[in-house]
Amino acid sequence: MATVSKRLIASYILDWIIIIGIVALGAGLWNVTPNHRPFTLTDPSISYPYVEHEKVSTATLFVVTVIVPGIITFVVSILFPLPVSIASLKTLLSRSQARTWRKRLWCWHTSWLGLALSFALSFVFVQGMKNLFGKPRPDLLSRCDPDIENQARYALGGYPGVLNGFYLVSSTICKTRDQDLLNDGFSSFPSGHATYSWAGMVYLALFLAGQFGVLVPWMPYLRQDKNHIHDDGSFPLTGARHANGTSSRTPTHAATETAKPAAPPLPSLLLLLIPICVAVYITSTRYSDFRHHGFDIIFGALMGTAFSFFAFRLYHRPVVRGGGSSWGPRSNARAFGFAFASGGGDEDGARERKRTDDVETGKLEDGRGGAGMGGIVNGH
Repeated sequence: MATVSKRLIASYILDWIIIIGIVALGAGLWNVTPNHRPFTLTDPSISYPYVEHEKVSTATLFVVTVIVPGIITFVVSILFPLPVSIASLKTLLSRSQARTWRKRLWCWHTSWLGLALSFALSFVFVQGMKNLFGKPRPDLLSRCDPDIENQARYALGGYPGVLNGFYLVSSTICKTRDQDLLNDGFSSFPSGHATYSWAGMVYLALFLAGQFGVLVPWMPYLRQDKNHIHDDGSFPLTGARHANGTSSRTPTHAATETAKPAAPPLPSLLLLLIPICVAVYITSTRYSDFRHHGFDIIFGALMGTAFSFFAFRLYHRPVVRGGGSSWGPRSNARAFGFAFASGGGDEDGARERKRTDDVETGKLEDGRGGAGMGGIVNGH
């Protein structure tokens, strides 16, 4: 077994340190008092009752959107494909299958890296934006217990002497003694539950689609040479064979069409719909519990989805064209930064720049995927 470069290991340890640092920053922002946006006591959109027992608590949210996807990605990475017989199980456990186990461990590592990054980005952006915008929740007035008799004393805008009640007041009008409850009332935008649920569940759906080959059919761009018709890098399409046993240099239309992927069976699509339905339910509870306005929920769902796609693609190939398998490990040249294409550097650096086994290309000089970690390849 080839030894693993310490520099390569350290580069991925640094990735984990950065992710943990992002989460720590988000935790720090969580304890910051948000901006208190002025409001009016006659606004019906913030006059909903306060629901003490949420349908999906913060603890439940963390378990469903982080712990459960983490367990599923681990099980799928390590155990699938399952051995179909005792003989295949013995073969899998034999020393000759060390490369297969390295591939599975690498798939597990990249799946957790992407999931952790998706959650970390969602966490820090949600907490930071909540503090910056300070948008009142739909149940703010129930939390506030306003001093109605002296409301003109807290006026910030409008015309208190002309239109009684139709003016903005500050949060100092609130008589509640529960300051944490009041501060949370100014954390409506964006919805954290919506962001975290879509960040975790969409990432899980992408991972499952890649690992189980649930791909939507697509028609690639075809290019032709004298021996083969190729799509744009996915796979070669061999020529049609005539009745006399010879192959034509130009494949027939039927041959190229039958070589294309078919639509996946609908039961496999249901596997991907389960996490999406979970995200939809969690999101809906924030509206029915009067915790967020509609726009807060939609924006949070879109932001979480964007982070999940970014984190997944950073460590995995595209689900459609690349099958969703993990990128290979980085090369030593790009372990801690950029590998410049030309100019400067010593002989060793120039030699490293010639290697193609980096995370962006996912190729090796001998045509295989992945380079480091003792022969780990891009697939699982």
